[in-house]
Amino acid sequence: MDREELKKILLLHEKWLNNEDGGVCADLSHADLSNADLRGANLRGANLSYANLSDADLIGVTLIWANLSGTDLRGANFRDAELRNANLSNADLRGANLICANLQWADLRGASLRGVKTQWANFRGANLTGAKIDL
Repeated sequence: MDREELKKILLLHEKWLNNEDGGVCADLSHADLSNADLRGANLRGANLSYANLSDADLIGVTLIWANLSGTDLRGANFRDAELRNANLSNADLRGANLICANLQWADLRGASLRGVKTQWANFRGANLTGAKIDL
């Protein structure tokens, strides 16, 4: 996906979040967003299922109630990201940076969390059933 198309989707999503005319909830399912710069973006409630966000810069991104099920998040940087109630079931987070990320009540069932940096991350109430975690 090119930068201009992504920018348009984010603008329409912002309008949707603000209940403005013409707003549309972002549907980035199956999109190739590898290496994308989404720092600080508000993608609350967006659909990113089965997208490729490997090595994406997601510092400070808001993904509350977002659908990231089955998404490739290998090496993504989620430092200070807001992922409360996000659906990350079966997502591949190997090598991701979750330092200071808030994953309260997130659904991480079956997710791969091997090699993930989790210092100061909040997993309170998160569902980690069947998740692959380094011990």
